[in-house]
Amino acid sequence: MDKKYQIFVSSTFVDLKEERQAVLTAVQEADDIPSGMEMFPATDEEQFNFIKKVINNCDYYVVIIAGKYGSLAEDGVSYTEKEYDYAVSQKIPVLAFVRKEDAITERETDATKIQKLAHFKEKVQTGRIVRQWNNKQDLVYSVIISLNKEKSEHPAIGWVRANQVMSNENLVELSQLRKEVSELREYKRKHEEYKPYNDIAGVDEKIRIRGTKTHIWRQEVTSQNWECEVTWKQLFMSIAPYLLECPDDQRVESLLKSIAYSYVGKPTSDTLYMNSQDFQTIKIQFMALGLVNVSYSPTTKGDMALFWNLTEGGKQLMMQWRTIKTTKTNNNNPFKKS
Repeated sequence: MDKKYQIFVSSTFVDLKEERQAVLTAVQEADDIPSGMEMFPATDEEQFNFIKKVINNCDYYVVIIAGKYGSLAEDGVSYTEKEYDYAVSQKIPVLAFVRKEDAITERETDATKIQKLAHFKEKVQTGRIVRQWNNKQDLVYSVIISLNKEKSEHPAIGWVRANQVMSNENLVELSQLRKEVSELREYKRKHEEYKPYNDIAGVDEKIRIRGTKTHIWRQEVTSQNWECEVTWKQLFMSIAPYLLECPDDQRVESLLKSIAYSYVGKPTSDTLYMNSQDFQTIKIQFMALGLVNVSYSPTTKGDMALFWNLTEGGKQLMMQWRTIKTTKTNNNNPFKKS
């Protein structure tokens, strides 16, 4: 499913108005959903209760700090800090960006606010990696790069279109189908011998894999197509060792796109994507060749997901193709008696 992530952007308002808008625009251009109070900065507790509901619906929280502490609530804490504290309390992933001291243009003059800002910065920088920034372009680049890394390493729930979500009736039907498939597999295992497909591409034939890569420079996001040709043997040799860990479908797709792009021959630090149908073809081909099993299984969180693992035949071929063969013969064996 096409997933979008909702990003909450928090900062003081007046001094960071341009920077905040640039970040919100960049998030939107990266095909995610920006959220924030840029149209009406928080000024009262009633509105802050609404802000908490918005934060609850977000997947990631971005806080931007410069030289201002911001408007104070009745308890003497700025609304920016209250937003941050609430996001942390809800265990929403936080990405923090603090402006370098020599780049700050507007500063607090009130001694109390100066002290509160120093305490807030110290709190934000404790226990997490914080990126520092100089100007608007530097900030936008840092935010997008950090978000891409966070989404890749710690994918959140995200949002999908309603027509992509299964209804209760669909889930019941899927559960019944899983049960029937499981029973049929067991019957086949007991009563039939496996008959390999004999009209499909062999391991030495090639597959063309396509994809795109996204490059972010300052506020500009550009995409470029890529493709490669690789044999099924090369592809399986590269991915097989990772399948010993029984990874889920998403992890395998991430590994395969990196493996495929390595055959393009051009190193890149851009964000890579692989054609979804090419990935599905690879999955089905490996199953048809009897190299992998792909099945729905429970996750550690109690959900269901697709997991990959090697068949016995797949393990044997991995050992045959990936082990290093000896180059020694009896003629040069140093332990042979003369």
